This record gives sequence, C-alpha cells and structure tokens, in this order.
Amino acid sequence: MATDQTRRIFADALTRLNSADASALLRYHFRVAIPTPDEFDSLTESTPLVAALRDRIAREGPITFRDFMEAALYDPRHGYYATQDASTSRAWDYVTSPEVHPIFGTLVAKQIIELWRALGSPARFDVVEPGAGRGLLARDILRRAAREPGFADAVRYHIVERFGRLQRLQEASLIEAEIEPARVTWHDALPRMGDGCVVSNELFDSFPVHRVANHNGRLRELYVDLHGGRFVDRLGPPSTDELRAYFDQLGLLPGDGCIAEVNLAAAAWMQEAAASVGRGYVLTFDYGYEAPELYAPWRRDGTLLCFYRQSASSDPYQRVGRQDITSSVDFTTLRRAGEEAGMRTAGYTDQADFLTRLGIAEGVATIARERPAEMEEYFARRDVVLALIDPARLGRIRVLLQAKDAPSGPFTGFVGE
Repeated sequence: MATDQTRRIFADALTRLNSADASALLRYHFRVAIPTPDEFDSLTESTPLVAALRDRIAREGPITFRDFMEAALYDPRHGYYATQDASTSRAWDYVTSPEVHPIFGTLVAKQIIELWRALGSPARFDVVEPGAGRGLLARDILRRAAREPGFADAVRYHIVERFGRLQRLQEASLIEAEIEPARVTWHDALPRMGDGCVVSNELFDSFPVHRVANHNGRLRELYVDLHGGRFVDRLGPPSTDELRAYFDQLGLLPGDGCIAEVNLAAAAWMQEAAASVGRGYVLTFDYGYEAPELYAPWRRDGTLLCFYRQSASSDPYQRVGRQDITSSVDFTTLRRAGEEAGMRTAGYTDQADFLTRLGIAEGVATIARERPAEMEEYFARRDVVLALIDPARLGRIRVLLQAKDAPSGPFTGFVGE
C-alpha cells in the first residue's frame, strides 16, 4: 500500500502527464474506475493511420507486411505503442510476466546478481532494458537490488524507449514504488556499456515481420494490398534477397502451402546488443521455438496473433493501430546471431524451469510448512506461481542467456540444461 507521501509524489508526477496517461495510471495503481473511450470508435476504419496506409498503397502499390506492421505498432502519432490503448503497455490487451506479480522481477534480479558476481562483482554494472512497458520489471529489479550489499551501489539501470508517453509512465511507476527516477537513465537506442547485462522481456515478438509462403516449393511473400477499400493479402516475389538467405542458412523452408513469419530485425538487434556490451550478458525472455518447430509443415498459418482487450485473433487488418500484433521468435536464428557477434550461449530453457530453479515455489512451501492456518495467503501465492509457470501460457516463454567475454556458468536459472 502506498504511503500518503508516496501518493503526493505520485500525484505530482501525474500533473506532468496528459489526461489519457493519468487515467491509465490511476486505473492500474489505485484501481480507480475511469470510463474508457467508446469501443465502437475503435472498430471503425476511418482513423488517420488507416487513411495514410490506404493512400500509400494507392500511390505505391502493395506494401510488405513488415511495413504495415511497423506503421500499425510504431507510427509515432497513431501506432499502437503511441496511442492511449497502449499507454498502459500491453496490459489491457495482453498480460506479461511483470504484470502478474513482482516475484517475476525479483527472481530475474536474483539471476542478474549472480551474473554480476560471476564477473567479479565490478564496482559498476549496467542493466539495460529495451521496451520496458510501464517500467514494472525495472521497478522490481531495483527493489531487489536495494537489498543486495554491493550490487545496490554498483547497478546503473538504463531503459531504451523511444516513446515519450511510455517514458513518463515508467517514471511514474518508479515514483509510486518510492524509487528515485534519477536511478534510471532513458535512451533512444542501446547505450554503450562496460560490464553489464541487457535484459528484454517479450521484445522480439512485437518486431515487424515479413510474411512469406511456400508456394509449390517456391518462396513467395505476402504483401498488403487494397480490395474494395479493405486491406487484403497479395502474393508476390520476395521483397529482399535476405528472405531467401534466411531460409538457406536454416537449411529448410516452411511446409508446402504454409504461411510463416520472418523476423529479420531480431537477428540484427541481437548483434547490436552484443556490440553494446563490453563484458557481460544478454538475457532474453520471449515466446518462440526452434526453427524446425516454428516452420514445421503442420503450422499452416504461421504464428501471427493480435490481441485486443484480452481477446486474441489472427486478423491484423482490423482495429489497425488499436490492437497488439505479435509473432513467435525463431530462437535458432536468434541464438546464432548472438554467437556470430562474439557471444557464447550460456543457458537456454523455458520460463517455467527458469523460475522454478530460482525458487519461485519456496514462498508457497513456506506458508504450507510454517503457517498452515494462512490458507488465503497460501492460495494467493500458489495462483501467482501457476500463472507464471503454466506451460500452456507464460511458462512456455523461452529464456536465452548469452555471454560476451564473461564466464558462462553454470547459473542457477539454467542448471540442468
């Protein structure tokens, strides 16, 4: 529960936000019921973003799905991450691990502290988080860091965020948790660092992707075209030779007649992350598969999913700019990109095993063993654990750790892999 002083500080921070941002924060932090915009408005196709995309296609012809998804999510004025719908991160539409409970960030911090020690407990240790949403993971890592002698003084936290609205939300989340925003530095791009760790949570699955199809053994690309004023798929030749090279390197193609996604940006970003680290680690949490499973013949329609108000669909052409769009990550290519950039793979597992090895169940066991009368607390903790390690949901998120000029373990979250 926030103290009166914290609430006053938080209220001061709110005065620097616009009304949409302030409403979002009030709903989340104090459970204030504030009406949301008319839902029927979000279903129309008369938004400025839709009009701009239609005009572009009318002028230039069909565009790649990568360009369409880039606009739908990241247009600086009308994209999903720049609008009111996204001002609360993805939480209205799609719940991420830090939004379930602070224990997730606490255990991630536990693993990061172990990485710090593996480097010899340097006097300065940079933690860089790209795409930090509302700043909940940063909040929980810094809370745990404050309880660790030495590490609390060494850690420098950096958030990579290009949207000012989300930066303000992140700052307000830290203030509400009584964490000085001065402990965090914001950047538009990955900063250069010495000793440290880049940690990302569900970053790559929202990168714009190309959509391709295996058409009678030939690689084709799905473009976005117009028909009767509506967005439709249109098959054409690959827009770039990188798509063919991508599958040549994997030594496979999607199954005949299958549609699939290709995330060229993910591999490029991983190489940038490796270059940004002087000595240390890149820790990645994301939905995904190894390439043979991701591009398996039975996966006929790919993995593209859209989320709006906790409902999933596979239609990216509705609610353009109002819904999240994701696709599963190719961890074969992601891991290889890091290795080609000079990193070694130090661990690879799923979130269920990662959190279990770091002790997520210990709090539940303590209640059952030492305070059996507190059944309400026992069930509350148990439900949190199940939500984070459920193999059908968040528990299936893959966790990849790569090391650059640093010891490769074994580390607690990956022991046994």
